[in-house]
Amino acid sequence: MPATVLVVDDERDILELVRYHLEQAGYRCVAAGDGAAALRLAREAKPDALVLDVMLPGLDGLEVCRQLRRDRATARLPIIMLTARADEVDRVVGLEVGADDYVVKPFSPRELVARVRAVLRRAAERPAGPVWRLGALELDEARHRAAVAGRPVDLTAREFALLAALLRAGGRVLSREQLLEAVWGYAQAAEIESRTVDVHVRRLREKLGPAARHVVTVKGVGYRVEEAAR
Repeated sequence: MPATVLVVDDERDILELVRYHLEQAGYRCVAAGDGAAALRLAREAKPDALVLDVMLPGLDGLEVCRQLRRDRATARLPIIMLTARADEVDRVVGLEVGADDYVVKPFSPRELVARVRAVLRRAAERPAGPVWRLGALELDEARHRAAVAGRPVDLTAREFALLAALLRAGGRVLSREQLLEAVWGYAQAAEIESRTVDVHVRRLREKLGPAARHVVTVKGVGYRVEEAAR
């Protein structure tokens, strides 16, 4: 059965353009023109991915993203933000509220399909691996569970993959480019892509609480994990 993508945009021409190219790529699409309908369809249709415009009437895309991330049933739904707002600060805000990726209008339909394919591929991967332990932090790859001091930590699929990549490295430093390739499925030199990694590391640290000290920034290089922060 083909993966289902929910496309949300209040501009009919863009919505139809995105739908057409995704369907040509073999995906099934459902569509919504406002934030309230997006929330309803995300919960009822149970899509495999969401392409979400930021500038929506009523409930905007950022608030839709926030609400979906707070709901356990949709917390791990891969979300690609689609917007005409090209300022870096707007893109960073989108990532901070939980978006997995960000595409700016005008966009290449082929690039958007590639981004959808990448987030679906990463979401579908459920690694069968060991249980990693670092201080009070525990990550069970096989069961896709994370905990700190025995208490579950609700990570998105992207946050889980990011933490797993760092733990697998065993203390070696991973550059932003290496993390983009390992976790997002692509590596680009653009500054916004590097900021994508930084934003997700910050969100991961917030969720890890006291265990966040194990995720260490190596200035000018990237990130690694260690037993105790220096």
